[in-house]
Amino acid sequence: MTRTHAAEQAEPAGPPAGSGAADLVDRVLGITPGDELDRLRAARAQAREHTQRSYQVLFEPVDVTAVSVIERFAVAAFTVTLHLRTGAPGAVRALAAHYTGSLQHLEPGLAGAVITRAEAARARGPYGAYAEPGLAQESTTGPVYRIEADPAADTSARVRAGLEHAHLLTFRPREAGPADLQRLLDAGWSTDGIVTLSQLISFLAYQVRLVHGLSYLGGAGGSGAPDHGGGLDGVTAPQGASGATKGAKVDAADTAGHSGGDRVRTHPGGTGPTAFTRDQLGWLPWLAPLTADDLTERHHHGLVDAARARSEYFMLLARDPEALGARTRTDKDIFHNTDGGLPRAERELAATVASRVNGCVFCASVHARFAAHYGKDVDAVQRLLDEGTDADLGPRWNVLTAAAAALTRTPADFGGVHLESLRAAGLIDAEIVDLVSATAFFNWANRLMLSLGQPALPA
Repeated sequence: MTRTHAAEQAEPAGPPAGSGAADLVDRVLGITPGDELDRLRAARAQAREHTQRSYQVLFEPVDVTAVSVIERFAVAAFTVTLHLRTGAPGAVRALAAHYTGSLQHLEPGLAGAVITRAEAARARGPYGAYAEPGLAQESTTGPVYRIEADPAADTSARVRAGLEHAHLLTFRPREAGPADLQRLLDAGWSTDGIVTLSQLISFLAYQVRLVHGLSYLGGAGGSGAPDHGGGLDGVTAPQGASGATKGAKVDAADTAGHSGGDRVRTHPGGTGPTAFTRDQLGWLPWLAPLTADDLTERHHHGLVDAARARSEYFMLLARDPEALGARTRTDKDIFHNTDGGLPRAERELAATVASRVNGCVFCASVHARFAAHYGKDVDAVQRLLDEGTDADLGPRWNVLTAAAAALTRTPADFGGVHLESLRAAGLIDAEIVDLVSATAFFNWANRLMLSLGQPALPA
């Protein structure tokens, strides 16, 4: 495979993923072996392991052909800084310090520019216009973030486009469309690179909410452990000032408009749902999925289940099979581990609430069906879809819905008052971990579904 941009020729990939580095979520939360949060996370050992594995494959990649390490940390530092607010838990600030410190270690000039841009670009979300006509009354407006080209700046055309896309997915994921993917292609991103970029931004939406929610179980919002990113978990900075600069700043003339012939797909209007629904929907990708002939053993391992090779969504995500595999294994433990914790119906409720807040009609349809099936309350689930998160779903579900909605907003509004309400409703801490994890995970899932394709009515 040929390399797609000059940054890769100067930048080492770092060590293989799974290099034994300390768990990042544990570290920023200040978890120590045997403490209460350690015990709670151990109950979902696969989710814990593969959350860290997701971090490793995205930030300690073996292959940097499509996205350089510096680009990954630049987007991460920008994205997590967008989530900071006054009074943010210390653990969330420690997470941001990890990514900004890591970028500072790799490329100081770029780090300063990225952090300055992020601090000026903060907003409150999610906001944006719905594509579904029946939801037009719920559309809201907010800033559309664009970075003007500046030959003197420390950001390449690729990085500028990546930061713009990160702002889109962070604050207005429901407004994402094929034109946004074309902007990335025009800036020099390949289809494989866009899939990795999308996974990375969406993973961070999950990771920051997981840390935020767990920090309150750790006490007083969690002070967290200081993390300055200096060790980079084994990622090695490019050697020499010239090499570092080359890794960070790619001449736009070398990359813009050269995405290897990749193209965005568009689909006819009028083929999608008009509002939130429990009906079964299809999904149409805006970028080309892999075909069966493309699959290698590496791809099959990433797909996890052979049946997923029949899904265009999973075949598109299989362009980064390591990220897909870690994500899928995280998902399975959060939602399918029946060893204690929150009832399945209420994990599915959390997924539906996150999808309702973010505006993911496809995800809401799938998980509303599951919530209705396992919870045996079709009417309550339908009220959530029809009326939104202020609907009366009954005393316990109202408390869960309020907590999940607060954690989904950007920046998250979840706090001590929600924790107290959950405990007053009878939830034990193991159940609250499941609620936080399920909600956080669907902030990952929603952003992938919304930014890579569109829902469609069955043929």
